[in-house]
Amino acid sequence: MSEVSRGRWVRASLKAKIPGLLVAAALAVPLSAVPAQAQKPKTLTAVMHSDLRVLDPIITTAYITRDHAYMIYDTLLAMDSSFKVQPQMASWKISDDKLVYTFTLRDGLKWHDGAPVTAEDCVASLKRWGTRDGMGQKLMDFVASLEATDPKTITMKLKEPYGLVLESIGKPSSVVPFMMPKRIADTPGDKAIAEHIGSGPFKFVQGEFQPGVKAVYEKNKDYVPRSEPPSWNSGGKVVKVDRVEWITMPDAQTAVNALQSGDIDFMENPSFDLLPILKANKEIVVHTLSPLGFQTIGRMNFLHPPFDNPKVRRAAFLAMNQKDVLDALVGNPEYYKICGAIFGCGTPLATEAGSDTLIKKSGMEAAKKALAESGYDGTPVVVMAPGDVVTLKAQPIVGAQLLRDAGFKVEVQATDWQTVVTRRASQKPIKEGGWNMFFTNWAGPDVLNPIAHATLNSKGKTGGWFGWPDDPEMEKMRDAFARSTSPDEQKKIAADIQARVFEQVIYLPLGQYTAPSAWRKEISGVVDGPATPVFWNIEKK
Repeated sequence: MSEVSRGRWVRASLKAKIPGLLVAAALAVPLSAVPAQAQKPKTLTAVMHSDLRVLDPIITTAYITRDHAYMIYDTLLAMDSSFKVQPQMASWKISDDKLVYTFTLRDGLKWHDGAPVTAEDCVASLKRWGTRDGMGQKLMDFVASLEATDPKTITMKLKEPYGLVLESIGKPSSVVPFMMPKRIADTPGDKAIAEHIGSGPFKFVQGEFQPGVKAVYEKNKDYVPRSEPPSWNSGGKVVKVDRVEWITMPDAQTAVNALQSGDIDFMENPSFDLLPILKANKEIVVHTLSPLGFQTIGRMNFLHPPFDNPKVRRAAFLAMNQKDVLDALVGNPEYYKICGAIFGCGTPLATEAGSDTLIKKSGMEAAKKALAESGYDGTPVVVMAPGDVVTLKAQPIVGAQLLRDAGFKVEVQATDWQTVVTRRASQKPIKEGGWNMFFTNWAGPDVLNPIAHATLNSKGKTGGWFGWPDDPEMEKMRDAFARSTSPDEQKKIAADIQARVFEQVIYLPLGQYTAPSAWRKEISGVVDGPATPVFWNIEKK
């Protein structure tokens, strides 16, 4: 029925049913007052690199949890595309002696439950983050006091000058210091939060959350974005859709088919072997959002046999090579780089010293000899192997075979990535559900220096990253780097740290790669950055 016909029908009905003066009153009602059909919310659908299960971004370094957190939380500071830290929720001033940092919250900040954001909330959030993140822990080593001096002012006083204060609070990737209400941030750092209330551009729709199926976010209509244009994770976070739905599709071919048919709008990590199909489709955009890419790594458990023995770890190191891993993971050299620098090739701290066997595929005979001399007793190596993440499926399979070739007994346990994320936090022995090795990827900004690189955190069972190396010498070197102000001295310390990593086999650097994303051409405004994808600024026709 047209708007004109609907108006005539309303008038006829009113004349028939409303007597006398009520007819005149009814006829005075304008046609615009007649309820129209509700407009359907503009919804953006995306398939992310992993299913979302762990919701607390402080207790895990998993990127899917970080991505979830960027939807609903905000940060005090943020990094732009020039690697400069910019104000986000707060601006700052630094005292002349570099010992006092004063952060002032901007106007218009509210939690999703309507309460104002206060400095006390932010202090509690920083303190919780500082118990978990490697950069946060190192920063807190230099902090004399951290307090809210009024409702909008955070005052941080240092014991001595420290050059990475802003870079720590403005870090773009795991673990990011996301701001939470004090009642939530007061949760102990080793316990998951029970509420998911932020002040960010989206609200998490808890009632529609179905792990393994979908996660839903709605536009936060009370969010006041900054006025600057978006630049990486900084600037104005302007939301231009009503809802974002993350749909779980573990099968890469199914997800690609859904993207091509228009059933989904965005796919974070298409399988590398399917990229030619998407590139040939004129309705699809294929683009690499993170220019820094990823470093793929292997990590051993230092607490239990056989990798509690450094000689056994060294044998495993010698058995590995990057080309086999990258060929299986990526295949196309256009998207990968063999690189023996633990801080990334092409960065100020890059050196390939000590990495010959990794990059030249020349260590297998030495690995066999080292294993035979190590005292290895045939204890099976339990490798966790997620099968549901495109960028994590190949590494455990290739790594396990290389270990077998060197003489290890290996047990590959197939699982999904969220199970790995949960299980890798367990320090229990193997017979109680523990593990010996897993593989993961670090985004470029997470490995740029010895403080950001969480894998190097060697504080053992109580402070280290999963795997828990206990290496006081490594911590002394990281401390020296943190205190150094000379680029030349920092580079020397970084080279010494790399030598220590390879000697003690703190982890296995297995090369660099980039991972393109794909979306339909009806989508525009997708923001680049080292911690992507983010869903503000995106428009959908």
